[in-house]
Amino acid sequence: MNEMMKENGKPKQSMAELITCFKSSSDFVQFEHDAKELKFWISYIRTVVDPTLLHESILGPLLKEKWTSLLQLKEIVPIEEVIITIDTDVISEKLLEGYVIISMTEYGTPCALLRSTLNKARDISLPEVEFSVVGPKEAFVEALEFNINLIRKRIQVPQLRVKELQIGDLSKTKTAVLYIDNIADEENVNTIIQRLKNIHYDQIGDSGYVAQFISDNHNSPFPQVLDSERPDRVAAVLAEGKVAVVVDGSPQVLIGPTTLIEFFSSFEDYYLNWVLSSFFRLIRVFAVAFSILVTPVYVATLTFHYELIPKDLLSTLVTSRREIPLPPILEALFLELTIELLREAGARLPTKVGQTIGIVGGIVIGTASVEAGLTSNVLLIIVALAALASFTTPVYKMGNTIRLLRFPFLLFAQVYGLLGIVLCFCFLAAHLLRLTSLGRPFLVPIFPARARDLKDAIIRFPFSTLSKRPLALRTKKPDKFSSKQAKQKHDIDE
Repeated sequence: MNEMMKENGKPKQSMAELITCFKSSSDFVQFEHDAKELKFWISYIRTVVDPTLLHESILGPLLKEKWTSLLQLKEIVPIEEVIITIDTDVISEKLLEGYVIISMTEYGTPCALLRSTLNKARDISLPEVEFSVVGPKEAFVEALEFNINLIRKRIQVPQLRVKELQIGDLSKTKTAVLYIDNIADEENVNTIIQRLKNIHYDQIGDSGYVAQFISDNHNSPFPQVLDSERPDRVAAVLAEGKVAVVVDGSPQVLIGPTTLIEFFSSFEDYYLNWVLSSFFRLIRVFAVAFSILVTPVYVATLTFHYELIPKDLLSTLVTSRREIPLPPILEALFLELTIELLREAGARLPTKVGQTIGIVGGIVIGTASVEAGLTSNVLLIIVALAALASFTTPVYKMGNTIRLLRFPFLLFAQVYGLLGIVLCFCFLAAHLLRLTSLGRPFLVPIFPARARDLKDAIIRFPFSTLSKRPLALRTKKPDKFSSKQAKQKHDIDE
């Protein structure tokens, strides 16, 4: 067969051109084995090939056993995957993946491709972003196969489907879409697969790239797919009917479709009593509202509505601001930007140095700004509490969004006072109402209202009442279990 077959009007690369191209790289190895009975050529890229597997499972049998054709290699070599092909595109792709080429001549075809991929990955460690006191202590790593193994270990059913794709014109990043076939809605699955296929970008280095490409609204500061480093969380949402996207090289697995409420729910809530977990969720929701609104309310009140302040508190505020030369908005912006600088400095520096910068820097700068008369001690306390409240958000990307939202509210408070805060909230609500995640409403079950799904929203009800899967997911099996059987308790003596 002619090696110069045409594809899309362009001639395919010949084997000689392919080998010549790879020979320009120092890690490409090609040598001839010349024995009395047989002469053959071996080619591979040593940086992506497992040397132990190459010498023990490939070269050993090839030199010991007698063989005369490439077809006999499938019986001789104890390798799970042996491909015989004349397609140079396949040969090039497999060579880069860690396959070894066996050919009878230097530039001849057909060739036998033997899998000898070098798989190196760090050990499974503790979750760092979604750490929990109670529950499993495993986190995803950067290896695609390891991450799928962690999920399959928790969902041992044949209906768990894994659809692999390659995205990235240069990186050829392996990506897997996971879902449970008899539960997940086919529309959600097809939407994610189609959006992944539509990605045309050179380098895909992390799941963060993929999350931006498959999001419905690229201009929204709100994350529209949930990312998690916890295998237990991913397994649980797959059982609910969601779809997961695992990207090779990323320790974060994407989950969709998602809702706003999920970003304020820690998976540790399901390991605690429903009363405690509901209390903690309410604290998080209150903390987020406090973090966004407390500083704008301070600015609006002191600028336009000081008559609303009680007399006892007014005297305290007047005393604290008596020698402050800056208006409330500049005072607030100064402290807010200082907090953001300390956060960024602490996040980018090494762990031990970053902790020292965050604690010492906050104390020193806060005390110095009050003593210098640039800020009041009351506002310093308010900004510090707002920063502390923002840390209660369990998902890091949503925490970044909360940090950003404070600044528009501050500007609206300075221009229109409390009316400006209400106006900014209306803009925010309108944006959230229009926002979708993979075509599904982002505010469900609040809007559209789903009374059944509210049992696991801001307040988590007992497990015995959570017998239904989320209505918004339109799953094939809406029932998790029988609610009647869950409420029945049969002791051994009955």
